[in-house]
Amino acid sequence: MMRNRFDTQLDILNNSLISMGALCENAISGAVKALLDNDMSLSKKVLATEAEIDQKEKDIESLCLKLLLQQHPVAGDLRLISAALKMITDMERIGDQAADIAEIVAYVDLTDNINKLHISDMATATIKMVTDSIDAFVKRDLKLAEEVIAYDDVVDELFCKIKKDVISLITNNQKDGEQFVDIIMIAKYLERIGDHATNIAEWVVFSITGEHKEQ
Repeated sequence: MMRNRFDTQLDILNNSLISMGALCENAISGAVKALLDNDMSLSKKVLATEAEIDQKEKDIESLCLKLLLQQHPVAGDLRLISAALKMITDMERIGDQAADIAEIVAYVDLTDNINKLHISDMATATIKMVTDSIDAFVKRDLKLAEEVIAYDDVVDELFCKIKKDVISLITNNQKDGEQFVDIIMIAKYLERIGDHATNIAEWVVFSITGEHKEQ
């Protein structure tokens, strides 16, 4: 009976993490779309989504602590709950990075230069990492978690490519130098989102194997 109740609460935890992951995905895609279209109203929605992510983190943290205190989980379950607590910290930070991108839209129009770069590709790659890392947790899929960790190289390569392209654009267009600094910052935020998704995947590996290897 106790185990049935525990399993029900674990299902709630999984669904809450999926929901928080979906909010993170919406925040990243919304922030980048706001940037590419110079859409102020969309950037405000991203900030509202960030507030939802913060609330979700508090709710999941509360659920995890309840599971730890009331259910006295055994080793495997304990690892799973501990991993969830670590994951939501990274997910909350992903929301912060997306909000940082959205805030740039409020004070500068980058549409002349941003579409010449691989920002959209980088956002797609980071969203894939976030989605897959949470799927790996819910499905207990070690292979998928390891694929997420390896995929961070794709995001890092896009970051390097954007940096090189920006240097080339600055050489030919010095008047927009300040804009290019903002673009590098945006790429850096996306690169950090990739790092947080990698962290999530590493905690998934820990929850399954008991080993936590940082890259």
